[in-house]
Amino acid sequence: MTQLKIGDLAPDFTLPKAGGGALSLSEYRGEKVVLYFYPQDNTPTCTLQAIDFSGKADLFKKAGATVIGVSPDSVKSHDRFCAKHGLTIPLMADEDRKATEAYGVWREKTTFGKTYMGVVRSTFLIDRDGRIAGIWDNVRLKGHIDSVLEATRAL
Repeated sequence: MTQLKIGDLAPDFTLPKAGGGALSLSEYRGEKVVLYFYPQDNTPTCTLQAIDFSGKADLFKKAGATVIGVSPDSVKSHDRFCAKHGLTIPLMADEDRKATEAYGVWREKTTFGKTYMGVVRSTFLIDRDGRIAGIWDNVRLKGHIDSVLEATRAL
């Protein structure tokens, strides 16, 4: 498992996105990026997180950042998720888990005593030079998005 640290170059990736087409992280060089990984579309916490990030997308934009969500779900699933909840942020489909593994967020998890592999909810703040400026690992949602916004503004 890759263990990224603050100051590391953010691993580049190109993934298909909701609404069609593909997106590469390197396209955002020169801008700040809030890259968040989440386990699954249409689950309670993931839905709240996506709605909160979408609701504050303009505040992140004012802070010079784009918010991008990544999960192993398909583009079709992302399209339904965006339509159902009015999401405005780009959601990337990482079905082969290349990005989730490159960022070290595909890990062993335990829920209700059952152990399995999955995405550990994590957020990375990437600076204009493509370097990692902030890492929130194993995120608990309460206060998280405001904390990321504060760090983005300070960067």
